[in-house]
Amino acid sequence: MPKTKTAEKSARSAERKAERNKAIRSGTKSKVTRAEKLIASKKGAEAGAAVTEAISSLDKAAKRRVIHPNTAARKKSRLMKKLNTSQKK
Repeated sequence: MPKTKTAEKSARSAERKAERNKAIRSGTKSKVTRAEKLIASKKGAEAGAAVTEAISSLDKAAKRRVIHPNTAARKKSRLMKKLNTSQKK
């Protein structure tokens, strides 16, 4: 339990930020998963659009510091690698 008014306010603020971050993180994960499923199902045009959307979502999450920028870069790289290898076959 927070002992001071400042600590109480900080706890409330952290709770609000955690709730916002949870929504952003969840949406980003959903978009990445959707893109991966489309890549696996060999739907080229749809997969490309989904990957673009997922990358945009990852960039926004990293910009807002919801996820670490290196994590976003790693996920984007892996997603593009999957897309490129699926299109070669």
